[in-house]
Parts: sequence; structure tokens; C-alpha cells
Amino acid sequence: MHPLVVVLGPTGSGKSSLALDVAERFSGEIVNCDSVQLYRQLDIGSAKTPANQRRRIPHHLVDVLNPEEHFTAGD
Repeated sequence: MHPLVVVLGPTGSGKSSLALDVAERFSGEIVNCDSVQLYRQLDIGSAKTPANQRRRIPHHLVDVLNPEEHFTAGD
């Protein structure tokens, strides 16, 4: 079984940077749980990690919806 590391905190607090470092160290992947980071083109308001940094580690649930699409946790 692989360990699960959860990083929680407010927007802009450095979670993404820490997650990248941890994922690189343990050959992990990042699963986004931020409801705004799901959407393309909403980079600034969500403090989304820039695409060039996201290429370092596989990311899931980032930039998967267009802004006009609706999504809930139940989806």
C-alpha cells in the first residue's frame, strides 16, 4: 500500500509548492481538490500552480472544465 499525504491550508499559503516537493521526493502524483482549479482560464484567482511547474509531476483534476461548465462534488 502506498502512503497518502494530504496538504491542507488557505489559498496562496504554499500548499502547491509543498505538494510538488513531496510528490517529487516520493515519486507521487497530485490530486487537486480545489473547486476553482478544476476550471481552465481561472489561474490568478485560484493561485493555480503555473503549467510549467505542473509538468514536473502528474496532476489530476486541474484545468479539466471550461468556465461555463457546472460541476459539483457529487459529479
